[in-house]
Amino acid sequence: MATADLRKGYMLGLLAYGIWGLFPLYFKLLTAFDPMLIVTQRVLWSALFGALALAVWRHRSWWRELLDHPRRIGVLAVSGLLIASNWLIYVWAVNNDQMVAASLGYYINPLVNVVLGLVLLRERLRRLQWIAVGLAALGVLQQLMALGQIPWVSLVLALSFGFYGLLRKQAPVAALPGLVVETWLLLPLALGWLLLSGDGASAGAFTLTQPQAIWLIAAGPITLIPLLCFNAAARHLPYSTLGFLQYIAPTLILLLAVAVFDEPFPPDKFIAFGFIWAGLAVYSVDAWWQLKRTPVVV
Repeated sequence: MATADLRKGYMLGLLAYGIWGLFPLYFKLLTAFDPMLIVTQRVLWSALFGALALAVWRHRSWWRELLDHPRRIGVLAVSGLLIASNWLIYVWAVNNDQMVAASLGYYINPLVNVVLGLVLLRERLRRLQWIAVGLAALGVLQQLMALGQIPWVSLVLALSFGFYGLLRKQAPVAALPGLVVETWLLLPLALGWLLLSGDGASAGAFTLTQPQAIWLIAAGPITLIPLLCFNAAARHLPYSTLGFLQYIAPTLILLLAVAVFDEPFPPDKFIAFGFIWAGLAVYSVDAWWQLKRTPVVV
């Protein structure tokens, strides 16, 4: 792979994960709104801006491929519900001072993917992968003991995104058209909620003052831009490299939580994160060794 392609891939990957990691700065501007309203608006504007992006997309055959495999539409309907649930819990977490818990969830996610592969895809785990999963489990158990309750925000975010990725593997559709189809399938639910909800803020969603309306409309491009960057980066970088870059987003979320929004980070949280970070380090070493052992195909 050419050096210029690698450099471009790194820049696009850093941009994608950097934007995802800075999402809390955007959602903090919308704390006056109910998280459900924010997510329905995100669905609406992502569907609209995504359709516009697809209109100028080079690969026009995606729709024909989808129609030739109607099962994929059903899979995308379920994956759409999962990603919308993930968005909802994430927005709620950011706007209820639970960003540390959200970052923990996204740190756990790669290890959840390993467990899902073991349980559902009958994949065999290597020794270091078992150690990584064990360390992550200790981190979750420590939080259970310290809090006296399951760290549900972290686990729901990790599991919803993990199952989302698993389902998207069953429906091999490119990132942009996949997201657009998901949001269009979610449109009836989003519109139904906006029309039927008795929440005053929801009922007035379309009569907002101009600055408020602009921030909600911005949910469309803010959702699509990092996805497009990620999609482009994936064409210029090995997928394993993208796997390492994914830690940027939860790290930025954690830094924003503690340094900018003054969320507490007590010793018990640090211990839990320590187990998770150790698990990710072991997981990363294993992935690196496997990458070095894989023959390069020219």
